[in-house]
Amino acid sequence: MSEQVFQRILISGGGTGGHIFPALSIAAAITRRNPDAKILFVGALGRMEMERVPAAGYEIVGLPVAGFDRKRLWRNIPVLFKLFRSILKARRIVREFRPQIAIGVGGYASGPTLKAAQRAGVPTLLQEQNSYAGVTNKLLAAKAEAICTAYPGMERFFPKEVITLTGNPVRAALFQVSLTPEQAKASLGFDPNRPLVMVVGGSLGARTINTTIADGLDTLLDGNTQLLWQTGKAGEQIGIDAVKGRADVRATVFISDMATAYRAADLVVSRAGAGTISELQLLGKPTILVPSPNVAEDHQRKNALALADRHAASMILDADAHQKLVPEIRRLVANEAARKHLSENILKMALPDADERIVDAAERIILKHQQTK
Repeated sequence: MSEQVFQRILISGGGTGGHIFPALSIAAAITRRNPDAKILFVGALGRMEMERVPAAGYEIVGLPVAGFDRKRLWRNIPVLFKLFRSILKARRIVREFRPQIAIGVGGYASGPTLKAAQRAGVPTLLQEQNSYAGVTNKLLAAKAEAICTAYPGMERFFPKEVITLTGNPVRAALFQVSLTPEQAKASLGFDPNRPLVMVVGGSLGARTINTTIADGLDTLLDGNTQLLWQTGKAGEQIGIDAVKGRADVRATVFISDMATAYRAADLVVSRAGAGTISELQLLGKPTILVPSPNVAEDHQRKNALALADRHAASMILDADAHQKLVPEIRRLVANEAARKHLSENILKMALPDADERIVDAAERIILKHQQTK
């Protein structure tokens, strides 16, 4: 396929790392095919993409869009005004930038931007990261020319003829580690010959997971198990108080080198965000998923269930974590065969090269429109 197919590409979405990392991966794959391609991101003002995207070397424009408050509907009057302003601004961006295609990765900004593109006759591609489709993508699906999904069975949400199973793009750096698991443990300050559990709750932390680990440390750390614990910002003090005087646990607000941490971990405890699950699948890590109940449409539970039903991960609901999480960690740490079984099954669900597959789909759309002009 020609490198010159990609000239002017619009990518919209963000709000969380789970949306931003795939968007940047797609942009990088486009740039590999045509280094001169002009790529413009559209994000939401005040959200993390407004910093992360420029840091990666791409231009971004922000919309004054905000999410709806589904519990307190009276608070949505200002949100509607912001949405109206965002729609007008998105129309202007599409008119002035004149993209060949608009790619939406989910998040507040993708709705107005992709809708403006569709209204202007610009072909659109949606990337749905979860096993349960988001509201924005469901609204945009009827006029989308391709919908790239990470899970099979998504025809219950989208027209079957436009679905392509691609997987979710993940950070390439996760696979650029030459260390053995033992070397990775040693580099992180752990005993290379003892099992290491890594607990992550996202960049902001997960209160239920943090309090459960803190309360269960004496039981969890039985003289053999070691713990790498990412508390997030909100759980920093919980971690500091819990690990005083302990040599077999390290609590940190943020793990900067996730590639080494993943390589070192014998077992991972995590929330069930789509991006994280894709990483775990590609790396084949035995995992306990504790889905967050505080997300739209309970999509993390549905993500986790898609793995648990295939015996590719253990799932513990947030409400059950205080009772069940530490015993389940101890069970899997003590049972290497059970961990191997989970590892083999989660690896079967992996879809590598998702960024290239998505860009292939975008390229086919652009070529089709060039031929019809």
